[in-house]
Amino acid sequence: MHNCLYIVVPCYNEQDVLLETAMQLREKVLRLVSDKKVSRDSKIVFVNDGSKDSTWDLICQLHKQDKIFIGIDLSRNRGHQNALLAGLMAVRGSADMVISIDADLQDDINAMDEMIKKYNEGCDIVYGVRNSRKHDSFLKRFSAEGYYRFMNFIGVEMVFNHADYRLMSRRALEALSQFNEVNLFLRGIIPMIGYKSDVVYYERSKRLAGESKYPARKMLSLAFQGITSLSIKPIRMITILGVVMFLFSIAMFIYTLIRFFGGFTVTGWSSLIVSVWAIGGLVMLSIGVVGEYIGKIYLETKGRPKFIIKEILKSEEQDDNR
Repeated sequence: MHNCLYIVVPCYNEQDVLLETAMQLREKVLRLVSDKKVSRDSKIVFVNDGSKDSTWDLICQLHKQDKIFIGIDLSRNRGHQNALLAGLMAVRGSADMVISIDADLQDDINAMDEMIKKYNEGCDIVYGVRNSRKHDSFLKRFSAEGYYRFMNFIGVEMVFNHADYRLMSRRALEALSQFNEVNLFLRGIIPMIGYKSDVVYYERSKRLAGESKYPARKMLSLAFQGITSLSIKPIRMITILGVVMFLFSIAMFIYTLIRFFGGFTVTGWSSLIVSVWAIGGLVMLSIGVVGEYIGKIYLETKGRPKFIIKEILKSEEQDDNR
């Protein structure tokens, strides 16, 4: 049985929670090893995403204390998705299965047992799915669930209420490495792999300490990234809206002619001004959406690296996968 587990944890300014996270994950891995669910070669990988606090120093300290911890230091902050991908790609040649989880441990680490069970049953991808959002505010819950439904509406295959807590087999990671997008949205890309998958439900808890590294601005940016990176339906919607407005203009033209030849005149500038502003706003919105897609094409054609690894801390017996 191939059961070497690597746990990949992206970190950005996580000094307040890192030691507690490391302790809990270490205990979890050791328990899995003692239960013979994973091998003794299993590791915990912290990916430092250009943190400005002492996160990397703590990772180095953990590595010196226990070789179960591996550290990957990126040259600069590249964002959560790129940091996660860096960790996954760095360990794909050493691990049989990889579980990704955020450093705040709001995701229940005990769900890993069920993930590993489903992996042993033949699943290449196991998604961790929240069974409720009772700790979220009404606005966050409404917007998040509405976003998942909207993404499915525009044709993006996503697992409802799943973030980036998942297990992937080595085979799935090799398949993921073939996706060369610069604009990453892993929640939408990974379901495209198509290998056998399943879900594990868990209850998400409150953050251990510190503040969330995903404020509303970053969440909106990630949401828009997902829409424009994985679907062209927004452009099609603009086209459809343009056709509808063109047909409406023809209808208004006919109506105006009828009123004119009937001896009626329409006076006043209110309706004209409203129409001008509405059409002008629509044109600007359309240009903005099209420009967003063109900008993404521009970045894709440059082929810039999604991340650059500055340093890797690992034990001597591990292969260099950089």
